[in-house]
Amino acid sequence: MFDGTRGCFFHDNARGYHDLWDRRCFNYMEREVLRFLLSNVRFWLEEFKFDGFRYDGVSSMLYHSHGIAHGFSGSYNEYFGLATDTDSFNYLQLANYVSQTLYPESITIAEEVSGMPTLCRPIDEGGAGFDYRLAMAIPDVWIKLLKEKKDEDWNVSDLTWTLINRRWSEKNIAYAESHDQALVGDKTIAHWLFDAQIYTHMQVFSERTLIVERGLALHKMIRLLTYALGGEGWLNFEGNEFGHPEWLDFPRVGNNESFHYARRLFYLADDEALRYKYLNAWDQAMNVCEEAYKWLSAKNTYLSRRHEDDKLVVFERGNQGLVFVFNFHPTKSFTDYRIGCAQLGK
Repeated sequence: MFDGTRGCFFHDNARGYHDLWDRRCFNYMEREVLRFLLSNVRFWLEEFKFDGFRYDGVSSMLYHSHGIAHGFSGSYNEYFGLATDTDSFNYLQLANYVSQTLYPESITIAEEVSGMPTLCRPIDEGGAGFDYRLAMAIPDVWIKLLKEKKDEDWNVSDLTWTLINRRWSEKNIAYAESHDQALVGDKTIAHWLFDAQIYTHMQVFSERTLIVERGLALHKMIRLLTYALGGEGWLNFEGNEFGHPEWLDFPRVGNNESFHYARRLFYLADDEALRYKYLNAWDQAMNVCEEAYKWLSAKNTYLSRRHEDDKLVVFERGNQGLVFVFNFHPTKSFTDYRIGCAQLGK
């Protein structure tokens, strides 16, 4: 019930406001706040059969500063101290406990950028209990490379470091491009690669230009490298798997409440006369390969080579002798290239 204060469900001081987002912040020490939020968790799982939750802006919850203007280096002193909002952390533990206890098959994923230790460890270990953390730095590094760097200037050491930089025994969801890139005003990886030719040169009978050839190759390589090295789960936003040529835009005042772009054109991937089918087939092949070799659940990853001059990345993952070799050099091919492997070849 409303108690007449400005706080009620929220903190009744500066702690109750998120100035950057113009939002109020819950007081997780209030019993009725917990009843309200935890009953919501159960409601969506029980009534709408949700299979889990993606918690947005978790970094903002975990710190009294909301993580604003704070560059986290990874030192434990940055996480375990007075700057951490332990009330929020305890609420996240409770929310995950409710999900896992009532529906053990449900999955929870944290959108979290600070690298908070134990976020994805079990609650009985003192962790927050999330199953996965979104690897949010990965799509950022891909877009930065495509927007700001020439192919010959790509730094494969920096790239692979971003892909493997995660806390030991805390699972990450890898993804090559974010949902924001599919919305109006931004561009997907396919848009950056093909540019205007995504509308004019995607017919199989049209000229195979350098832009199209490069785009098809890099779209496949970017996705497989991210899938194979970037985490313990793989996320794709609907339509991106085959290079959907249009953005998403929901009805709003700015587009006269139009539904025209509130769609995905799946027939493009099924049309034998269009090159989108090649990207779609590649996506299917990646999933079939992972199902066979199960590299996402593998504990061991051995990154054996990151060669800047050759733009070569070589690594092994899993226990079945799976070796990945990526050549990102724009002009050089290699034959009889010697690489190290943990298992003997035939």
